[in-house]
Amino acid sequence: MPETVSPASTSTSQDAEIAAALGTRSVVLVGMMGAGKSTIGRRLSARLRLQFLDADAEIEAAAGMSIPDIFETHGEPHFRDGEARVIARLLDGGPVVLATGGGAFMREETRSRIRGKAVSIWLKADADIIMRRVKRRADRPLLQTEDPAATVDRLIEQREPVYRQADLTIWSRDVPHEKIVDECVDALHGFLCGASAASVGQTTSSTMDATR
Repeated sequence: MPETVSPASTSTSQDAEIAAALGTRSVVLVGMMGAGKSTIGRRLSARLRLQFLDADAEIEAAAGMSIPDIFETHGEPHFRDGEARVIARLLDGGPVVLATGGGAFMREETRSRIRGKAVSIWLKADADIIMRRVKRRADRPLLQTEDPAATVDRLIEQREPVYRQADLTIWSRDVPHEKIVDECVDALHGFLCGASAASVGQTTSSTMDATR
């Protein structure tokens, strides 16, 4: 009789294949603030049995001050320079699952490092989802404006053409977190382990259909 393979064992095998195919490369999550990079990243790292790192937390540790304080004291250009240095250091120490700040991928130097040392996943989120999530927190320096919703719209317009350069795109939306993680794992497996392009395309399409 053929051996019965349970979903759990299939998942474990798939996760192990991804980790093996990554080698020394990391998985880097990019996208707008509120897209769920840290939340999904922690769960994805547990699945792949890799360390999870949050670039913003690492920047704060390196600077000895909070990101809002860095912005207020030194300005955004200073923050972006430090952000690029920290991400470069973290990628050199891979493999990890790394959640990056919303503006990190906009710098060509950082995109180039990510291309060379990682597989990137864009967690794409609509403006209404982003606003619903970020309004719970008051520590977003770029949203300290008279019209935060208009600021989010402007940032999405500026950044999405660059985010599209990521290796994979997964829709972040209001579904159980594990569903998004499953989609990330499926997409990574297809990208790294030789699944057909059609299979990867089906995964992407299914995530998009769920938002309609």
